[in-house]
Amino acid sequence: MEESKKLAKKTLDRGFWLAFCASALWGISGTVLQVVAKNLNIPAMWFIATRTTVAGIILLVIGLFVLPKSEFFAVFKNWKDLLTLLSFAVFGLLANMFTFFHAIKTGNSSTATILQYLSPLFIMIGAVIFTKKKTSRVDVISFVLAMIGVALMITRGDIGHLSIPLISVIWGIGSGITAALYITIPQTLIAKYHGILITGWGMLIAGIISNFFNPIWVNPPKMSMASVLGVGTVILLGTVMAFLLMVMSTKYTTAAIISITDAVQPFTTLVLSIIFLQYAVNIPEIIGAVIVVLAIYVLNRYDAD
Repeated sequence: MEESKKLAKKTLDRGFWLAFCASALWGISGTVLQVVAKNLNIPAMWFIATRTTVAGIILLVIGLFVLPKSEFFAVFKNWKDLLTLLSFAVFGLLANMFTFFHAIKTGNSSTATILQYLSPLFIMIGAVIFTKKKTSRVDVISFVLAMIGVALMITRGDIGHLSIPLISVIWGIGSGITAALYITIPQTLIAKYHGILITGWGMLIAGIISNFFNPIWVNPPKMSMASVLGVGTVILLGTVMAFLLMVMSTKYTTAAIISITDAVQPFTTLVLSIIFLQYAVNIPEIIGAVIVVLAIYVLNRYDAD
């Protein structure tokens, strides 16, 4: 009995650290994305087309080698599942990457990551509006706390003035809404098929659509070593590796434990922005970030339980 408990704890710990690393990689990616968006003069649609196309191909190649061949094209055999996959690619992946990129370009990675981190609140609001779900005390408290935290972050304690442009706040809220869609739309597909394949196909479809607007082979931006490293880091670490680690974590631990690690992403981005991007943070902003993370953690934990 004691041996089985130790084994179970070891398994849960492995899942926790896999999810922790995935969230940290997303946080690192957010910081690097600020350099790409603001300093390297790379067009948004070209970057998104490159990121989704390359990441989609890599994920599908991995899926081809590690999963049964019969599963590879299975999602295309059901038209309802195919429509859901297309919705995931367009309204989840593509829309989220576009809004998050512009939230960072017009503001900063730290605030953009916190605003995107509000996605569970938008999921809750959507459930209340569309499914008539009754709000609990935890829902209301989490919502109010999150709004207070966001207000402190975007005003830095001076309620009369925004510390970032209003357009950045709008893009950031958009990234939170599209992140909610990114989470909810593919749930039925991931339960039916494998997460690697669904994300891989979603990425590739998003990449194909992006290439209609800005083909990656037509007038590509001049790439310096910094540009190559920045784009490569976001694609390989912040997209492919982070997702693979998160998928692996679901095999070893629970949704409640994984939700704890979500807080690593915004804090990683905030700390790295301070260290490497000379982002000047003040006490009200730190308090606001902590309040938002706590509010979303409580909401995630409550829903997971």
